[in-house]
Amino acid sequence: MSALFYFREKDVTNVIAESIQKARVAMSKRAFGESKALLDEVLSAEPDNFEGRYTLAVLHRAEGQPANAKVLLETLVAEKPDFGRGFQELGLCELALKKEPAAITAFEQAVEHDGSLIDSWKFLTTAYRRQGDTRAEQAAMQVDFLASLPTELRTVISYLAANRMADAERLCRFFLQQNKTHVEGMRLMAEIATRTGVFDDAEFLLETVMELAPDHIEAEIQLAHVLLRRQRFHKAHKRVTSIYNRNSNPSPQVKALYASVCFGVGENEEAIKTYQDMIRVSPNDPQLRVSLAHIYNATGESSKAVDLFKQAYSLKSDFGDAFWSLANTKSYRFTEAELTAMTDRVDSPSTPQLDKIQMHFALGKAHEDSKDFDTAFRHYQEGNTLKRETSTHSKEQLDIRISSQLEVCKSDLFERLKGVGHDAPDPIFILGLPRAGSTLLEQILASHSKVDGTMELHDILDLAKRLRGRDKSSDPSPRYPRILSELPTERFTQFGQQFIEDTRAYRGNAPFFIDKMPNNFFHIGLIKLILPNAKVIDARRHPMACCFSGYKQLFGEGQEFSYGLEEIGNYYRQYVDLMDHWNAVLPGFVLQVQHEDVIADLEGQVRRILDFCGLEFEEACVEFHKTKRTVRTPSAEQVRQPINTSGVDQWCNFETHLDPLKRALGPDILDAYGVTPPA
Repeated sequence: MSALFYFREKDVTNVIAESIQKARVAMSKRAFGESKALLDEVLSAEPDNFEGRYTLAVLHRAEGQPANAKVLLETLVAEKPDFGRGFQELGLCELALKKEPAAITAFEQAVEHDGSLIDSWKFLTTAYRRQGDTRAEQAAMQVDFLASLPTELRTVISYLAANRMADAERLCRFFLQQNKTHVEGMRLMAEIATRTGVFDDAEFLLETVMELAPDHIEAEIQLAHVLLRRQRFHKAHKRVTSIYNRNSNPSPQVKALYASVCFGVGENEEAIKTYQDMIRVSPNDPQLRVSLAHIYNATGESSKAVDLFKQAYSLKSDFGDAFWSLANTKSYRFTEAELTAMTDRVDSPSTPQLDKIQMHFALGKAHEDSKDFDTAFRHYQEGNTLKRETSTHSKEQLDIRISSQLEVCKSDLFERLKGVGHDAPDPIFILGLPRAGSTLLEQILASHSKVDGTMELHDILDLAKRLRGRDKSSDPSPRYPRILSELPTERFTQFGQQFIEDTRAYRGNAPFFIDKMPNNFFHIGLIKLILPNAKVIDARRHPMACCFSGYKQLFGEGQEFSYGLEEIGNYYRQYVDLMDHWNAVLPGFVLQVQHEDVIADLEGQVRRILDFCGLEFEEACVEFHKTKRTVRTPSAEQVRQPINTSGVDQWCNFETHLDPLKRALGPDILDAYGVTPPA
């Protein structure tokens, strides 16, 4: 019996990791027998151990058995298609077997998935030069760049490639403690902050890099991407336009970024022209077609968008984004040929996981349209299950977010701080849960001559993050919202004024404007304190309809709670509890608008909403579908159609599968809407 079996289960993982490391040390000393014995013991205890099998493959090559190593490695990269180290080792095996073309392919895949693999870059530099390939110069530059980096930072790059965020952050922070102004260290720390959603830290770090190294084009491009993620479109546009104009022949990366920022600031024709120029140069790039299609979809030219999505998947048969984007138009109906193609690709081991996720959601929509509800639910469920593996949602953290607002934002706080804040009446906040009808309410209000529609602005969320400071989301008593009771009163006025100034870039000339960020429901207390004259509308929808519609939706980013029936049901219940609290401590500050009421009595609800906002009635608000404006949410095409009831009870077709959702919502919510409790 293996010695590993004598350890308690909780110790086995650590012992196995130590044994693999010992095997690697023995291998480095060419003690191949000792290394083999250690790996045999590991794989006897845990036959599927990934690192153990990889190390055994390295050992086979070291012992002069590249064919055996290759068999193992091909299995490993099939299991984990983004395994950069595995592709590098496979390339070394192909070289040992004198198969240089296969080696080049393997090394190219290695650096695609892990840019820190300097040995792969070195081989590619030599191979490209020998072939007269123009990529040789870029590969050589990457070798020089990596060689100039401290070992710690090359390891950070490798951790980032493997999505080991905690390890990358720990090592990068340690390095920066010793090297506080190291440009590449700060740039990598900004990348970590971006990937973990701390965009304000990323922006600050990159702006510091630009002060230290004004000509650092990669950092400036990275900063522009962060500004886009924060929806700082005008700041991003200024930077990217400068980069674009400084280069007589901008790179494809810069051109694509330029098109994105143009779209962000409403220069749609320039964005379209840029993508069209890029497609002429790179006609086989499917992503360019999808990016262009999204602009057409947002501006109401859906037929052009559909054609481009189809062209994209014809160029890349497993391009899940193209299929999901077609489904996400909401009105497109897939052909039998498209159904067959998606079904084949989603079951293929070679299809990347993200593409599988996207195709599962698309297949769910396709089968729902054909009324095969059981098959549709299976695909929705499989897509959500795969997506949930990468989700950062935590029920415990949600509990803390809700309970901290309930504990701090009580009536006495608002009574004590009565009269603080900036007196601007401009903002109309539409909030609630995704898929609750907020885009429809936005379209109705934006059809009014005195109201500008904008987008889902991040300013309130960013302010809340700044107030939270360095507190982790798991802290039981986070700094925000506790700090609201400690701030000098003038700060609330400053925050409100800053909000008005920062959002000016997204507005036209109307006296009022809409911020349609759904997640602002967490921060209604903050909104009241900084903008007491703002209007807040709670877009509410039947819980089963709202939650299941969210479950069917693959969001571009955020809304991590939506990828499980229990998770989304619990989130809805907590949202209702918090909204009940806001209505109790801030009576009359929030108008609840039920989506089903809008469907049943459009003009009556329009008049009610306009009265709440202090606006006179305008017929254009009832004929909202005629309003021409850019709409960036999944409901873009739906809000360009007159009111219809087609989506009201769609959840009923799936009710036999929705008991976990019902249990999570709880009897009080189910009873309020007359929903049959779970069996």
